[in-house]
Amino acid sequence: MKEIEQLNHTIIEFYEKLSSWEQSVVRDKGFTLPQVHIVEILGVHGAMRMKDLADKIGVTTGTLTVQVDKMVNSDLILRRPHESDRRSILVELTDKGHEMYQEHDNLHLALTHDITAKLDDTERRNLLSYLQKMNHEF
Repeated sequence: MKEIEQLNHTIIEFYEKLSSWEQSVVRDKGFTLPQVHIVEILGVHGAMRMKDLADKIGVTTGTLTVQVDKMVNSDLILRRPHESDRRSILVELTDKGHEMYQEHDNLHLALTHDITAKLDDTERRNLLSYLQKMNHEF
């Protein structure tokens, strides 16, 4: 098998394993994966316009509105008018949303620690560099 094919299969395998882990963690908490992804994005980036958030997760604003409505009702996020653009609505995490973000981020940190435990510092730095380069291509 060619090296690029091996790399392709290995990336797919990693994605499937990570997705499976993510599904099991989310399922145990009673939230949907899209809701957790929204919390992760807002936790990292802070308040965002609905349109920007929709673009970031790859859905329409209409689809996002359905999720946001549920999350507002669950007290995870809140909507507020944009200060300088009256047509835009910002969404941001509530205190409960921040707690959920922190808890989920800690699970990710633990997983990252576990799956990189056998790498030395140089290998970790190289992996970080490679992943950053790959992410830049998106």
